[in-house]
Amino acid sequence: MLRVRRLGRVPYEEAWALQRALASRSPDDYLLVLEHPPVYTLGVRADPAHVLVDPATVGADLVTTDRGGDVTYHGPGQLVLYPLLTVADDPSAGPRHVHALEQVVLDTLADLGVPAAGRLPGYPGIWLDAEGPRPRKVAAIGVRTIRGDAGRRTLHGVALNVDVDLTMFDHIVPCGIADLPVTSLAAEGMALSVDQVAEALLARAEATWGEGERSTAATSSPGP
Repeated sequence: MLRVRRLGRVPYEEAWALQRALASRSPDDYLLVLEHPPVYTLGVRADPAHVLVDPATVGADLVTTDRGGDVTYHGPGQLVLYPLLTVADDPSAGPRHVHALEQVVLDTLADLGVPAAGRLPGYPGIWLDAEGPRPRKVAAIGVRTIRGDAGRRTLHGVALNVDVDLTMFDHIVPCGIADLPVTSLAAEGMALSVDQVAEALLARAEATWGEGERSTAATSSPGP
């Protein structure tokens, strides 16, 4: 069964612990939808030098995590989707999952009328004007897979900038990419709320991975 949980605003480390518990022990798959308080996270290949200031001086936490990728920022106004899904136990499962997750976001942005969203070869995530002269990153993707009781499961996911404070990205080298900017839907002139984007994203996610049993209550244990 696929269970959908709208969790509101959750500290990063709490959401990370919940992901690990569910992915390790629950027989069900999950889509966790949430926002985080201000936090910079370092992936497994992150260069600590890409954090340019003491995060505490700009009101953010710093967490070293186990997702792929370099450093990124999470904060209010950014929609986070963590799909905890059962995937095939082979080396191609991770790349296939990333491609599917990217497509879910691309289809969502098309549904919302966001122009020219696409993939940028050599750079993970979702970009606006990807084939034009000024590519801008609107969503970051970082995942990993682990073995749990129900088989191989996915962790982490996508962070889509809806109306996030973009100045917080000035204090890092986002995803290790120094020469291409980060943007948000609001900065691109799209007057959309996080809830509006969440509903559109979940519609596409459920079309891809199956209709889920929905709840807005926080999930505090790996059971149903």
